[in-house]
Amino acid sequence: MSQTDPLALADRLFVAIGAGDLDVVGECLHPDAVIWTNFDERTVEDAFRVIHGRRVSEGPWCQFVGTLGPHDPYFAPPDFLERYAPGDVRLPDNFSDRMEDKPALYRRTRDRFDQLSEREHREALRHYLAFCSYEDALFGRILGALEERGELDRTLVVYVSDHGDYGGEHGLWCKGLPCFRSAYHVPALIRWPEGVRRAGRVVDALVSLADFAPTLLDAAGITPGHAMSGQSLAPFLLDERPAQWRDALFTQTNGNELYGIQRSVMTREWKYVYNGFDLDELYDLSEDPDCLLNVAQDPRYADVVREMCARMWRRAYQERDICHNAYITVGLAPYGPMVGLRD
Repeated sequence: MSQTDPLALADRLFVAIGAGDLDVVGECLHPDAVIWTNFDERTVEDAFRVIHGRRVSEGPWCQFVGTLGPHDPYFAPPDFLERYAPGDVRLPDNFSDRMEDKPALYRRTRDRFDQLSEREHREALRHYLAFCSYEDALFGRILGALEERGELDRTLVVYVSDHGDYGGEHGLWCKGLPCFRSAYHVPALIRWPEGVRRAGRVVDALVSLADFAPTLLDAAGITPGHAMSGQSLAPFLLDERPAQWRDALFTQTNGNELYGIQRSVMTREWKYVYNGFDLDELYDLSEDPDCLLNVAQDPRYADVVREMCARMWRRAYQERDICHNAYITVGLAPYGPMVGLRD
């Protein structure tokens, strides 16, 4: 392996970060490791300049602050790392899943991380958690700047991530093709004292990143000029339950850097993953939330597979998904697109 490969130098990496030796970290991990952290600091400083330089206005304004963390490679300043004692870090319950009943590409992805010892896996999780805390602190500084301006209580603030990290689940790290909850289930916090009723509530509805655009437009009094994939979260902010809300979530990918067609549909009870490149997946989330047992090939669940395929293809048709076409490989799904349009 090359000298910039984070796996080949995992042990040196952890020692270097633990000691706070930034120069060594830059050499060991990746030339971008320290640069990324500096980028986040600069991003927040730039946000301060925009906040303090903006004229106070009664009209709506929008500002996006996009840091890179806690993306891999995992790096956090030493004082944040010290908040997590190595002995307190537990690997996920499904860390030991060898994924024998899952697509071969999942196992191949895990093989990359099997080079790490269990101690190194724990250290990786410790650094990731510390990185999350560091990002939380940066976010707190943004809120502080708004408070200094007297705008905090009348500003709608959304704190959200674009994707998650496997964080050791199924022995995996970073993000990729394996369609597990940890890569898709991201935190979403909304603060708006003047617009949220009964603040402090936790909403467990199935919401999507696609919902934030219509929500912000709704809050600004703007009507979208075209149909949107998401729905406004305004009813939840007002402590209301919409008359109609989704009971399933959908994901799609055409490959993470490399080619690989994948679509998924998840309800509260079931998760079905169509993998155009390998075995499909079906998990009973009520009995198996950690997705350890793939029952897609079990004939006892054929009706569930059919129903989930129907929902998947209906959604594909509605969104004009490029995967919804007459090409022969679409037939690799156990049920083709017509099952969704006929039902």
